[in-house]
Amino acid sequence: MKNIIAVLAVSTIFAVSSCKKTDSKNTVAAETGEKIETTEQFTVDSVKLSDSTKVNNLLSLKYEAKMLVFPTIKDKSLLDSIYYDKKGIIDFSKQGLQTFLNKDKDEYFASVKEKDNSWINDIARPQSWDTGSFMKLKSNTNDFLQIEYMYSSYEGGAHGNYGFAERVFDLKNKKRVLLKDITTMPKARLEALLTKNINNIPSGTTDSQGAVKNSEMLLIDAIPANDNFYFDDKNLYFHYSPYEIAAFAAGDIIIPVSWEDLKGTLNPQFKERMKIN
Repeated sequence: MKNIIAVLAVSTIFAVSSCKKTDSKNTVAAETGEKIETTEQFTVDSVKLSDSTKVNNLLSLKYEAKMLVFPTIKDKSLLDSIYYDKKGIIDFSKQGLQTFLNKDKDEYFASVKEKDNSWINDIARPQSWDTGSFMKLKSNTNDFLQIEYMYSSYEGGAHGNYGFAERVFDLKNKKRVLLKDITTMPKARLEALLTKNINNIPSGTTDSQGAVKNSEMLLIDAIPANDNFYFDDKNLYFHYSPYEIAAFAAGDIIIPVSWEDLKGTLNPQFKERMKIN
């Protein structure tokens, strides 16, 4: 199974030099009063929180989170979409997001402690339950901001759970990118491509016979094109969380679909902007 820790080990702060977007601003020249255009460089920062508490002698709780901060993004609807999983944020500054994480942590601890105490009798040995949410910047290319959201939790049982969400944001047009903005390929044809390409990225899972293919662990007949996609200069990638299309042992599965495979169905504006031949 894939190593969850490797997914969580993301950098705290992304250097300004790694981001290329600039936002235009108008300023006034002191000498002439003439308006001149200046630029504000796109920057990314982050806030983190890790804390724990004890419910009783057998149960402890741990909370971990990391959120990216985008000081130069001012459009509220775009920010609401970026933090879609964190309802109620009104202050998108670094301090505002740190305050939100503290509140979210307190609510998580309280929600477990306030449960009906009868469930505590089922705990026979010391346990540590946890919840985690982590944002990772995948790329910012051609004004397409790509973010990966990772979630994890454990509340007893044989193993914890984790999952992923991928989102792409068009900084130029201030909106989330949907699949229809990229390709018009019919659903059935895209499903066929996903099925054909499912083993292109090895699962990393092994058994007594050696490596196990993703296709050998499928739980469904047809692989849907989900909303968890991202892209680079070669492929469009669809990301599936454990249990979404395959057994938990398969871990998360990423299926690439090349731009060549999508030839003739790509949105002309997207194709030009990504410089796809």
